[in-house]
Amino acid sequence: QVQLVESGGGLVQGGGSLRLSCAASGRTSFYGVGWFRQAPGKEREFVAGIRWSGGSPSYADSVKGRFTISRDNAKNSVYLQMNSLKPEDTAVYICAAKKFGDSWRKEYDYWGQGTQVTVSS
Repeated sequence: QVQLVESGGGLVQGGGSLRLSCAASGRTSFYGVGWFRQAPGKEREFVAGIRWSGGSPSYADSVKGRFTISRDNAKNSVYLQMNSLKPEDTAVYICAAKKFGDSWRKEYDYWGQGTQVTVSS
C-alpha cells in the first residue's frame, strides 16, 4: 500500500513563495512523481512532474520559471517550490506517483489528499 501525504500549503500574498512537501510511504518503487492542482469549479490540471531517479522535470506553461519540482529519494519525498505566486495559483495542490511512463500529465497510480494554497491579491 502506498500513501502520499502533502503539507506546506497556506495563505500567502501575491508575489510570495511557498514550498510544498509530499511524503511517500509504503512500496515507494515509483517511476515518477508529479504535482497537480484543482481550483474550485475547474478540472484538475498538471503542474509539474519528474522521474523518481532524477532527470529533467516537466512543467505546465503557466508555472514555468516560477515553480520548481524536486525529490529526495532518501527521505521518500517530493517538493514543489513555488515563487512569484499569483491569485490564479489558488487551488488544492495534489501529489501523485506513477509506476511507469513519461506521460507526466496522465496515468498516475497513487494520489494524495491535497493541500490548500490560497494566494491573495
